[in-house]
Amino acid sequence: MSFRTVVISSQSRISYKNRFLVVKKELEEKYVHLSEIDTIIIDSISVSLSSFLLKELADNKINIIFCDERHNPFGELKTFYSSHNSSKKILEQIKWPKKDQDELWKNIVKNKIINQALILRKTRSENYDLLLSYVDEVKVGDKTNREGHAAKVYFNSLFGKKFTRNDDDSINAALNYGYAILLSTISKEIVSLGYLTQLGIHHKNEFNEFNLTCDLMEPFRPLIDSFVYFNKHREFNKEYKLDLVNLFNQKFKYNNKNYTLKDIIKTYVKNTLDYFNDKKEYKEFIYYEE
Repeated sequence: MSFRTVVISSQSRISYKNRFLVVKKELEEKYVHLSEIDTIIIDSISVSLSSFLLKELADNKINIIFCDERHNPFGELKTFYSSHNSSKKILEQIKWPKKDQDELWKNIVKNKIINQALILRKTRSENYDLLLSYVDEVKVGDKTNREGHAAKVYFNSLFGKKFTRNDDDSINAALNYGYAILLSTISKEIVSLGYLTQLGIHHKNEFNEFNLTCDLMEPFRPLIDSFVYFNKHREFNKEYKLDLVNLFNQKFKYNNKNYTLKDIIKTYVKNTLDYFNDKKEYKEFIYYEE
């Protein structure tokens, strides 16, 4: 089972040889077997790579994320053919009943707010009870926008009342980096199951290629928020990013068992999308730490 996230952050050339990823940097050469790799992050614009390598990464369903000159993720590699019956799955996705989409979105929002509340309890915020009170107020389709109200209370409690998500600062840079990795990880699972990331159940932006991903990632965002809150004193540098990436290899509880976050996301995405096809109960992810 793949488990490694490979981060390449300096000038180098990467290629393929006999089932290995080959990383060449000056006189140094490193090999990593493809079976061990889950994700590759290209965190430098001074990296060259072969088209044959890209083809092998796609065939092996390895996620590859590209960063710009400011080291912010801007794109990823996705294969066209990740599932043998993707045409069937897409036709099913197009026909998902609106009432089922609204019911699922209600469950996702409730799940997200519970996790946000748990973060506030962890940080000993006085707004923990207020946020938790929003959970029972979430309606089908979240028509009263409890998600938006909760987000305002939540971020003000974590980072102060002057904090906004549009600011150009280290906190937002860290949040954006973590969210981008989360988005890419969930997109990979959606595509591997044969569905389109563009067709969301709540997010419907015509310019967003990841509407469904944005829907499914909501309960996991608080994990990124928690990491950034407890590391806000640190400089947002290479070491910080590596620690943030490693968060996806840490273990959390899901369905009463401990799994790495990557494995939880894989199972969660399948369980959630099975909600439509097999009418299975939504299995929430609740963020508890020992």
